[in-house]
Amino acid sequence: MATFEYQARDKSGEVRSGIIDASSQEGALDALHQTGLIVTSIQEQPKPFLTRISLGGRVKQKDLVIFSRQLATLFEAQIPIVQALKALVVETGKKALQKAIAEILDDITGGLSLSQAMAKHPRIFSSFYISLIRSGEESGKLQEVFTYLADYLERSYYLANKARNALVYPAFVLTVFILVFVLMLVVVIPRLSGIFEEAGVALPIYTQIVLFISLFLRKFGFFLLLLILIGAVLGWRWGKTPDGKIFFHRIQLNTPFIGGLWRKLYMARLTDNLRTLIIGGVPILKALAITGDVVGNEIYRQAINGAIDSVKGGNTISAAFERVPEIPPLVTAMMRIGELSGRLDFILASIGKFYQKEVDAAVESLVALIEPLLIVLLGGGVALLVASIMIPIYTLVGNL
Repeated sequence: MATFEYQARDKSGEVRSGIIDASSQEGALDALHQTGLIVTSIQEQPKPFLTRISLGGRVKQKDLVIFSRQLATLFEAQIPIVQALKALVVETGKKALQKAIAEILDDITGGLSLSQAMAKHPRIFSSFYISLIRSGEESGKLQEVFTYLADYLERSYYLANKARNALVYPAFVLTVFILVFVLMLVVVIPRLSGIFEEAGVALPIYTQIVLFISLFLRKFGFFLLLLILIGAVLGWRWGKTPDGKIFFHRIQLNTPFIGGLWRKLYMARLTDNLRTLIIGGVPILKALAITGDVVGNEIYRQAINGAIDSVKGGNTISAAFERVPEIPPLVTAMMRIGELSGRLDFILASIGKFYQKEVDAAVESLVALIEPLLIVLLGGGVALLVASIMIPIYTLVGNL
């Protein structure tokens, strides 16, 4: 795949310039002509050394949301897949995604189906994504499937962003407070401890504790930081193992206040995934397997895998989910109604919307609760630090 820099004019005569990835100069010209541009000059760009040795960029979920929505819109306008991809190659600003689209276009031109071409890029397109595309190709409903995908990815991105943003502010404030607190203990407190020792002032127990922590950080702070970093790396690596995933995901679900938010988020994701796959025509067992892989929590994944075995044995999905403690009885009861009425997709959509609203409400409540808790925590820490310094100083001044 080569990179070409071009200059062109559109139908109105306006000059446009940019870069495009293609397998050859002819392919680049063809892609630009398909978008209605008249190319005036095109030149292949040499790849920088760092680009040649890089392992490739990462496509963010937001980029995939935009790509899916653009492709769904082009399909609704009855644009053929080849022309749609050629247009997106030019318009996409993210290099990693642009490269992937260009390679998909080459594969489709070479005779592969869209799902087969996308399956060559598993770091960008998940098994959930590929399965829906393949189902759309088999059923002849590729346009509808891309609309489902675009809607689903937008909902999923919104929910994940909502939960993540709720934790950014308190994490930032807490981190800054810890840094300032440590700086005070390492720089300011040691200077005052010498004054207290020379004056022979009787120190309160909390001041002695603060001085001990200060002395410990000055002597062993570097080793403590190194130990924390090593522990973080080892914990991160262990977290990639099956046992580590279960451990950390269970902590995530059982953490006070935040655990309830994550449970609602995973239920919204589970029902939304399953509903989208069922509407897309994916067989139920495969839909459950894909949902388990993309739900994002090892505990729920294992629960769904257990439900798959139950469904294989002849049970309904609702009966299988009744044995899973992580899935609320409300969900299984509504799914049973959907199975009896033959409208499981409609019921799953209703459950998904309900939990999306629950996530919104939980985030608002969490933000409202975190702010006063932070104020109390920070106020208590500052009060302890100030009292441990000021009270001995007042005693020293009184003795003088």
